[in-house]
Amino acid sequence: MVIRVFGISIAVTIVSLGVAYLYGGWTALALCAILGVLEVSLSFDNAVINATVLEKMSEFWQKIFLTIGILIAVFGMRLLFPLLIVWVTAGLNPVEAFDLAMNVPEEGSGQQSYEEILTAAHPQIAAFGGMFLFMLFLNFILEDNEIKWLTWLERPLAVIGKLDQLAVVIAGGSLVLIAEFLAEDDQISTVMVAGVLGIITYITVNSLGQLFHTEELAAEHDEAVKSGGPSQLAKATGKAGFFLFLYLEVLDASFSFDGVIGAFAITADPIIIALGLGFIGAMFVRSITVYLVRAGTLNEYRYLEHGAHWAIGALAAILFFSIKWHINEIITGLVGVAFIGAAALSSIVANRREAAESGSDTSEKDSLTAK
Repeated sequence: MVIRVFGISIAVTIVSLGVAYLYGGWTALALCAILGVLEVSLSFDNAVINATVLEKMSEFWQKIFLTIGILIAVFGMRLLFPLLIVWVTAGLNPVEAFDLAMNVPEEGSGQQSYEEILTAAHPQIAAFGGMFLFMLFLNFILEDNEIKWLTWLERPLAVIGKLDQLAVVIAGGSLVLIAEFLAEDDQISTVMVAGVLGIITYITVNSLGQLFHTEELAAEHDEAVKSGGPSQLAKATGKAGFFLFLYLEVLDASFSFDGVIGAFAITADPIIIALGLGFIGAMFVRSITVYLVRAGTLNEYRYLEHGAHWAIGALAAILFFSIKWHINEIITGLVGVAFIGAAALSSIVANRREAAESGSDTSEKDSLTAK
């Protein structure tokens, strides 16, 4: 299964590295490889969250996510999104934006470079993506989940989470503090608007997905009752599948913001960025997502979803702080890996403890039977 799931990603990686070499020699090949590793390390928590949503979707919508979705991820977020930012903020048309991306302006021309324009737009990007991820984090930790990882913290959070719309209140209050203390004076309004749009986007997409999924589950249940057959948990299809797909794409976009911006610390060439982040990084993230679903890893490692959500909360905080200070992408990647690793280790320990207790109970029963 590993070869089947990761085979395409490996093939795409080889081709991408070959294209990078033909495009810019060994330097371009090395930069492309570095960006691919960067994207995978930053997005492992993204793959875990994607897997929790993907397993709720029908096979059709899973295929859509893994085909059309990858095109959106590669060309939309890793290539067109930076060009769109430059196009809008610099007042350039798409052709001029692409020309600026491919050619560094001459010194003394007064023209900002592609990298400088995109970096200047970072506060808005960070506010939007950070708020979307922060809402995702809050809605998870404030919910009374059946499985709890950090019990000492998650139990009291679940209690206060019963307050209606608490996640929105916390996110809104945090946005005010972020705009006041982290944004420059001339950026306060744009950060506020971007942050509010991030909150609205999350609420809209998440609510629509839940609404149509609930309606379809109810319809299937009614039909099963009428036919006298059992009602089983339905996979999201139709409108529910579409909105879950849309939710996944927005989620992937929010995760990719830090990677796209961070890539400019390595290279400003949009072709190398598209090859490294998009074709290599995004393909491997999707392969990891598929593997987690098909291997049943989320069920085996019970706390993995929790670790991923805490990693998301940390990533959101890093995006907020990056509005004022530069934070090295290595730190971002290590924080996510640390949470995922701790959750996986906790799952292994819990599984072994349960197995030991089960073996002990079995031995006691056998002993009583023998007596």
